[in-house]
Amino acid sequence: MDLSAFANPGRFWKGNLHTHSTRSDGGKPPQEVCRLYEQGGYDFIALTDHFMEQYNFPITDTRPFRSEVFTTIIGAELHSGAIENGSPWHIVAAGLPLDFAPTAPEETGAQLAARAKEAGAFIGIAHPHWYTLTENDVGALGPAHAVEVYNGVADDANDRADSWHIMDILLDRRQRYFAYAADDAHLKEHHDFRRGWVHVKAEELTPDALLTALKAGAFYASTGPEIYDIEHIPGERLVVHCSPAERIFLTGVGSTSNRAWGNGLTHAEFDLSNWDSHYCRVTVRDRDGSRAWSNPIWLE
Repeated sequence: MDLSAFANPGRFWKGNLHTHSTRSDGGKPPQEVCRLYEQGGYDFIALTDHFMEQYNFPITDTRPFRSEVFTTIIGAELHSGAIENGSPWHIVAAGLPLDFAPTAPEETGAQLAARAKEAGAFIGIAHPHWYTLTENDVGALGPAHAVEVYNGVADDANDRADSWHIMDILLDRRQRYFAYAADDAHLKEHHDFRRGWVHVKAEELTPDALLTALKAGAFYASTGPEIYDIEHIPGERLVVHCSPAERIFLTGVGSTSNRAWGNGLTHAEFDLSNWDSHYCRVTVRDRDGSRAWSNPIWLE
């Protein structure tokens, strides 16, 4: 069982792991993108432009746009090979070296993801529902850190923002992934800016500290609410503290679930003595329908 997002020392830093600029198909230049997020209350972003030949394989050096209260993680959205339905792979890689080599012509998605992970990146499976990835696709990709369970731009692109279904199938089958949300902002025609993010627990606002925390699962995802703390007493109960909510859900394998509801609910206790699932996860939903999600909590 891992609750490092709440047990680790440090504080929560708000950030976006999937963002675009004019270096690929985004609508604003990198410096303006970084300033928009800093002014919008974010502590960090990863600028992840499409790492494709048509854009000259961009990995943007965002270090000049850092400040005392805002930092950046070097990254890219990687593409190579195809998923089962023929669409190209979309792989978020946050924490790449600036000299990461361009994609080779015959490089598969799995090979590209493995190369990025070996180079030190946090690997996310981008917007599965948008492109209707299957469990076979995820298995073929190989080791990744996380699934992008919410993608803000997909909300307007094709109404497939939520990818928890494929994530829950993976969790039911004991495949261990973390869950992150992102807006995937292109800052063009869609209302994608600030639609999804992560809160990462770290002692310092530095790229290295953030990446270490991300790879350890010391974060939670949100489109609005905040999760302040989750306490676990093994075999007894789980206690959640959060910003004012209308519903707090505990879910597990299949239909296994429990819930608390109220007007401005900020606390919930769930009995685990008869919990029939090898994991659980917390969802906090506020009165506007916005949600925050914990990473899976493994009970085995």
